[in-house]
Amino acid sequence: MGQAWASLQEKLQGRHWKERQVRKITDKVFDRLTEDTKKREKEALTFEEVYIAVLCVYNDINKYLPGPHYDPPSKEKLKALMDEFDINLDGLLDREEFAEFIRKLTAESLCAISLKLIITLVAAPALALATKRATEGVPGVGKVVHKVPNAIYASVITLAAVLVQRSAEGVE
Repeated sequence: MGQAWASLQEKLQGRHWKERQVRKITDKVFDRLTEDTKKREKEALTFEEVYIAVLCVYNDINKYLPGPHYDPPSKEKLKALMDEFDINLDGLLDREEFAEFIRKLTAESLCAISLKLIITLVAAPALALATKRATEGVPGVGKVVHKVPNAIYASVITLAAVLVQRSAEGVE
């Protein structure tokens, strides 16, 4: 039962989808940056290339995934993380080291995106239908609310939730 629940939870959160999307982005960025480094013995990225790659990855995340704009970490934090993920201690990150580096780096941002998606896609429509049922008994308002189809009412409340999330992003 516990395994089934964990599997269901994983599917609802879209963990595999997110990981595949981040991997596609990291592979695309890695390939783009290593095209010019074919003259090297090893296909790997220096710190400056990793910094550029992180900027590209965050740009793609901000462009393709819903939610607020996420700023990349500072050069100092990136240097410390690069040292942590440089397994062979050659001062370079190969494709697998880079993929793990980016996965660790973006995990917090993707968790926040997932939470906002769940709120928008699941909680807001459920809340809309609950409030619709509750307001149908209110004199004056109830008749109007009762005439509005559930799909339209849920869509309006979901749109309002999205607008509230976007206005809150500007405050952060």
